[in-house]
Amino acid sequence: MKEDDVPQYAGSAYGGHKKLLYAVDDAGNYKAVESVGCEIEAHATYDAVAELRSRATEAWQRARRGDASPLEYHMYQRRMDVALLAQTAGFFRWRVRRHLAVSRFAALPESVLRRYADALGIDMAALRRLPDEP
Repeated sequence: MKEDDVPQYAGSAYGGHKKLLYAVDDAGNYKAVESVGCEIEAHATYDAVAELRSRATEAWQRARRGDASPLEYHMYQRRMDVALLAQTAGFFRWRVRRHLAVSRFAALPESVLRRYADALGIDMAALRRLPDEP
């Protein structure tokens, strides 16, 4: 891609930040060029965020009914999935999936809850409960 062809879509997907891309200048050398994003990437980001919001709402409803633990809601609310939460908290994915069950979550020791709370950036009291609304 040439330096002048680097997309500069002024959307809000990057939240005011810029991204560094490499493009070819007039002399044929690679050069670092800042970009505020492209339209396709912005739409993909908006779609992904909407999907995670939808999953968070569904998880909140399941947790309210007692079919899922509050961990599932907080995971999606923080824009994470099982793989990302497992990596951030330092657990295997299969273990995180088990902890999404109400009975297993209720039996977790403080040390495991602390790791989840730290990974999610919330305190342990908030991790154990659901908010009144998603």
